[in-house]
Amino acid sequence: TFTRLASLQSVNLDGNFFNSSFPDGVDLLLSLTSLSLKDNSLSGQLPDVSNLPKSLIILYLSNNLFSGQIPVTYGQLNNLQEVDLSFNSLSGVIPSSLFSLPYITYLNVTSNKLTGQLPIRLECGNKLAAVDISLNWFTGALPSCLSNELSNRTVKYDGNCLMVDVKHQHSSSYCVEEARGVEVDPKKFKDSGKRKNLVIPVGVILVCVLVLVLLVFGFVVMRRKSCVRRLSEPKLPQKPVQDYSGTDYPSGLLTNARFVSEAAKLGIEGIPEHRLFSFEELKDATNNFHSSTLIGEGSSGKVYKGKLANGTDIAIRHLTVSKKYTIRNLKLRLDLLARLRHPHLVCLLGHCISNEAPNDSDSNKVYLVYEYVNNGNYNSLIAGNDPENVLKWEDRLRILTGVAKAVHFLHTGLIPGFFNNKLKANNILLNENRMAKLSDYGLSIIAEDIKQDTNAEGVESWQMKNLEDDVYNFGLILLESLVGPSVVSRKDEFLMNNMAQFGTENERRKVVDPIVLGSCSQESLTVIISITKKCFVSDSWARPSFEDVLWHLQYAAQVQANAQRPAHNF
Repeated sequence: TFTRLASLQSVNLDGNFFNSSFPDGVDLLLSLTSLSLKDNSLSGQLPDVSNLPKSLIILYLSNNLFSGQIPVTYGQLNNLQEVDLSFNSLSGVIPSSLFSLPYITYLNVTSNKLTGQLPIRLECGNKLAAVDISLNWFTGALPSCLSNELSNRTVKYDGNCLMVDVKHQHSSSYCVEEARGVEVDPKKFKDSGKRKNLVIPVGVILVCVLVLVLLVFGFVVMRRKSCVRRLSEPKLPQKPVQDYSGTDYPSGLLTNARFVSEAAKLGIEGIPEHRLFSFEELKDATNNFHSSTLIGEGSSGKVYKGKLANGTDIAIRHLTVSKKYTIRNLKLRLDLLARLRHPHLVCLLGHCISNEAPNDSDSNKVYLVYEYVNNGNYNSLIAGNDPENVLKWEDRLRILTGVAKAVHFLHTGLIPGFFNNKLKANNILLNENRMAKLSDYGLSIIAEDIKQDTNAEGVESWQMKNLEDDVYNFGLILLESLVGPSVVSRKDEFLMNNMAQFGTENERRKVVDPIVLGSCSQESLTVIISITKKCFVSDSWARPSFEDVLWHLQYAAQVQANAQRPAHNF
């Protein structure tokens, strides 16, 4: 109960296991400015917020099981700045007043069942910077204030039935049919049935019973035939489950891994299909793995540059993988890795499992064949070694956004997701168009036994293993983007002593890269500093999701693009 907490200003109950309706007593918090109940299983109707204090600024109710319509009263909280109702089962028409609130900056209703046409003359608040109405059942035209071309705001609207960008929209009939299914009211249907006082003829019942008997009889016959067939077939000896599965990926998951949705495949047209390479092909491509073709070496193995017979440049990563995986299980893992296709991932063209190792060896040799990305890496371009090619703030945001999209895909585009991708600025490669492509992703699925880095005393720093997840490591990349690559060698000292210097403009001048200071807007820089700090929270569960990281990057890029002055005046 909140009855004794009348002075409470912020409520954050994200990521728990609440599975009831909206908590009672919230409307008694007269000083409330922020309410966040994300990532629970709250159900029922969205609450009537007319009794909530008018001082409410942030309302996050995403990723729950709320249903029904969005109350009109939500558009009467004039101080609201950020509203997130995404990933629920909300239906009906969205109140147009939500878009025009005077201080609203962020509105997210993606992945619901919202229907109807948005008013063609919809008014958007002057401060509204980011809107996500994607993956609903909206129809009709897109209002001009939500057009990316005609407004200075970031808007996502794919996955609807709108008459814009039809490549990423459903047909209008699709949304009409889906909405019709939601609009059926079971209670009304039941009442109308009573009024009609329908009587089912006895003959219909007899026919149904007869059909049911025939189905049961057929099922019994088929089962007997199946049993006889299985008894007549020789049984193969069953191997223990662990022979076919690794620690984190059971064989069932490896075999049945699937894309979450077709949306995960958008933007991968033109990427070559994964294929098997022979070891002879790879030897020919690298002049028998001559030392002159060695272009990199690390804890994940050696990397060679090669050229195929058709002239295609490739990069070949040589891995030594424990034989705790059977060949069958290893192939399943490689097949799963091959499904990771995204414009911002270095494309895995194929693989080769070599039989060159002796039979008594305790490891297999695996070669992963990637596209060759030839325009350097992100680390070198923010180091400032080449003043003519050093990246300005706008370019850094563009590259970081691309990488964040790739990592978000790794986490959510496939089930099971790929985590702990060893993100580093060195692993962000750039093609001839300076498009970011992440390398060394997903290797843990086939090389879980690669030795971990050890500290100076030779003891595995297991304490950091819990901290250095993808969000933490991406936070380091963000920090490098702000300060420079040299911060990595002194990250512990910096995180402990210097993070506070991001607080004011004068203090930032002492630590932020001059190239960044000379090419960024103050608001854009503040957004990135804010999300960077959140990436280093000691409890990994309290860090932002990559969806949050990606949104902040896109928002910062939009703010930067809209800035009147390209330079920061300190």
